[in-house]
Amino acid sequence: MSSPLEQFQIEPIVPFDVAGVNLAYTNSALWMTLASLGAGALLVASARDGKLVPGRLQSIGELMYEFIATMVRDNVGNAGKKYFPFFFTLFSFVLFGNLFGLIPGGFTFTSHIAVTFGMALTIFVVITIIGIAKHGTHFFALFFPSGAPLVTAPVLIPIEIISYMARPISLSIRLFANMTVGHIILKIFAGFVISLGAFLLVPGIVPFAILVGLVGLEIFIAALHAYIFTILSCIYLNDAIHLH
Repeated sequence: MSSPLEQFQIEPIVPFDVAGVNLAYTNSALWMTLASLGAGALLVASARDGKLVPGRLQSIGELMYEFIATMVRDNVGNAGKKYFPFFFTLFSFVLFGNLFGLIPGGFTFTSHIAVTFGMALTIFVVITIIGIAKHGTHFFALFFPSGAPLVTAPVLIPIEIISYMARPISLSIRLFANMTVGHIILKIFAGFVISLGAFLLVPGIVPFAILVGLVGLEIFIAALHAYIFTILSCIYLNDAIHLH
């Protein structure tokens, strides 16, 4: 049985090298492309023939739209309306990336810390720029809670700065760790099913039943962590816009 970690191996599809820098188009990049195309295709299909009584695809598109719109409105307020397209795109990309990774032969790019940290760092930098652009130097009041005694500043300010700087780290590790562990467990149980003979032997039925349950659980976790990644980004934007 192959190692459960082999499924995370990045392989070049189209080798490309510039001045010694490897810029190959990899399996990870391929599945990012497919996730983007899949999300786009779903939305185009759901909006193509708008009807008063929506069909299945239109219902899915409208539910996703309303779900993210409510999330942004509840966590950022009216000031977050103009950022709705970003959060909708973010949620769709992470969701499809997580779900496509469950397809046999697929690749879960959200199980790589380089990808999740890249997204989290981009969100962190953009939100910080938005906060500074809106509040100027007053943005740094975020690191000293309003109403706190001035004497506590030497303790509170370093704690708040460390907490703020740790946001992209915690955001990226949360998604990366859950996707990685879930797929390792699926791979292990899939190996048990094969080694025990699947349906051919009674012992193989038990791990197969567990595997089916785990796949269902992983689908739920894929959606849950797309939601968590997006809602935490909304909360961070709210902090930058409204401060304390």
